[in-house]
Amino acid sequence: MKNIKFTKKSIKKISQITNKKLYFRIYIIGGGCNGFKYEFKIEKKKKNDDIVIAKHNINIIIDCISIQYLQNGKIDYLENLDGSKFIVKNPNAKTTCSCGISFSI
Repeated sequence: MKNIKFTKKSIKKISQITNKKLYFRIYIIGGGCNGFKYEFKIEKKKKNDDIVIAKHNINIIIDCISIQYLQNGKIDYLENLDGSKFIVKNPNAKTTCSCGISFSI
């Protein structure tokens, strides 16, 4: 839905930290070293204007403003010596910071 892809690793991690009663929210806020940054959190309720992506027994929610910045992107999950995190591979981003958390359009 909405041309956002999820890797197997991201789906697996989201399913480990949520259940059918919880939502995994992906959203974008102003900030970071490039203007916008990605945020992730778990919520019990969705808002009326949220877009729900239901797949593999998980519910992912994205607000209607953030989804426009995520079109054709890919959500991945990375574990390495630096720690673990969800990352977004965003073809809409003109520039990104070295850690991949913030971007500009």
